[in-house]
Amino acid sequence: MTADQHGLSLSGAGRSAARHYDRAIDHLLHFRMEVVHEAGAALAEAPDFPMGNVLSAYLGLLSTEADQARQARQSFAAFRARIDHAGLPPRERAHVEAVQALLDGDFHACGALLARITEQHPRDALALAAGHQIDFLVGDARSLRDRIGGALSAWHEDDKHYGHLLGMYAFGLEEAGHYDRSEEVGLRAVELNPRDVWGIHAVVHTYEMQGRFGEGIRYLDARVDDWSTGTFFNVHTWWHYALYAMEAGDHGRALAIYDAVLAAGRSSMELLDAAALLWRFYLEGDLRHERWSVLADAWPARTHEPCYAFNDVHAVMSYVGADRIGDADKLIAGREAYLGQPLPGVSNHGMTARVGLPVCKALVAFGRGDHHQVVDLLYPIRHRVNEFGGSHAQRDAVQKTLLESALRGGRHDLARVLISERINVRPGSPFNWLKRGALAEAIGDSAAATAARLRAGELMHQARTGNVSASE
Repeated sequence: MTADQHGLSLSGAGRSAARHYDRAIDHLLHFRMEVVHEAGAALAEAPDFPMGNVLSAYLGLLSTEADQARQARQSFAAFRARIDHAGLPPRERAHVEAVQALLDGDFHACGALLARITEQHPRDALALAAGHQIDFLVGDARSLRDRIGGALSAWHEDDKHYGHLLGMYAFGLEEAGHYDRSEEVGLRAVELNPRDVWGIHAVVHTYEMQGRFGEGIRYLDARVDDWSTGTFFNVHTWWHYALYAMEAGDHGRALAIYDAVLAAGRSSMELLDAAALLWRFYLEGDLRHERWSVLADAWPARTHEPCYAFNDVHAVMSYVGADRIGDADKLIAGREAYLGQPLPGVSNHGMTARVGLPVCKALVAFGRGDHHQVVDLLYPIRHRVNEFGGSHAQRDAVQKTLLESALRGGRHDLARVLISERINVRPGSPFNWLKRGALAEAIGDSAAATAARLRAGELMHQARTGNVSASE
C-alpha cells in the first residue's frame, strides 16, 4: 500500500496519485491556490482514491461558499455510492465519516471526529489542518490551541511541515490568550519557513491583541514578499495591515489598501474582510457610499441560501453601508424563515439563532440610528459572539458597534464600562483612548477629554515612527 509523506498509508492510490496528494497537502498548508489543481490531479489518476476524495470535499466545504459546498456534496455522494465504506481502512473510514458530518452541516461533530483521528494518528496533517479550520469556523479557542498542541509531540523539528504545525499552534495560543507564548511559537514557525502565511498571520494577531500596532506594521513590511501574493490568504493579511494603519491614524493608507487589494475580493472570505474594514470607517461616521455600493452588489449570489452566519453578518454590514436597508431586511427575513425549520445537528442553524441573527438585526438598527435597540441586542451576547466563528480581531467589529451605540445613545455608564474594559486589556490602542475622550466630552469633562485625546495622539505617533512601542 502507498504511504503519504508523513508515513500514513493511502489505499486506492498509486504512486502518481499519492505524489499529487502530497503536493496538495503542501499547498494547503501554504494556503496556495495550486491545492485545487493538485487535488484534482490526484483524482484524475485514481477517481476512487479515498483520501483524494476526502481532501477535495474539505476544500469545497470549508470555503463557506454555498455553491462550492453543493458541488462537494454531489461529488462526495457519487464517490460514496461507488465504494465499500465498511472495507476502507479505519483512518480513512473515519475521515469519510467526518466529511459526511460536515456535509450534513454539523461542524461540531466533524471537529470531534477529526480529533479522534489525530488521537490515533497525530501525524495526519489533513486531519489537523481541517480540524483547525473547523475550530476557527465555530470560534472554539481552546480547541484551536489544544488540537494542535496535543499532536505536536509526535512531530520533530526536521519534519517538512513541523513549522506549519507551529504556525497553527501559535494562532490557537493567541486566540486562547497566551500572547507571549504565541509570539514565541509564531516567530519560530516563520523562522523555519518564511512563507508560512498562517504563522505570519498568528504573529500579526498577537501584536493586534496586545496593541503593538507599530511593531505589526514593521513586521509585515519586513516580510511583504513572503505574504502579499501567491496565496488565497494575502487579502486577509492586507486587511490586518489596514487595521494597523487605522490605529496609527493613517486612514489614507488603510483606504489605499482597500482600493488596491480588498475592493477586488471575490470569495466570501475576501468580501467579509472588505466589509469589516469599511464598517470601521462607518462607525466613525465616514460613510464611503461609493465603495459600499460595489461591495453590496457582490453579496446576494453568496447569501441566497444559509451557509455560514458569519458571512451573513458581513453581507448585512455591506447593505447597511450602501444604504440598502431593504436588502438587509430581506436577508434577515430569510434567516428567520430558516430558523423556523427543524434542523437538529446543523451547526449554522444554532449559530444563526444565538449570534448571527441578533448581530444582523443590530447592524440594521445602527443604520437606522436606533442605538438603544443596538445595545439591547448586542449587550446580552457580547461575551459569546465567538460562537459564530471568526477571530477576536474580526469579532471586534461587533464590540465596537456596541460601544459606539452606547456612546451615541447616551448610555454613558455602559460606555464607561466598555471603554474601561478595552483600555485595561489594550492600553496601547489609540482607538480606546479616543473613545474615552468622546465619553468624557459627552459628560462634560473637557479636561479628561483633552487628556485622553492627547494620549491617543501620542500612541499614534509612536505606532507610525517606531520610537517607542505602542504597548509601553
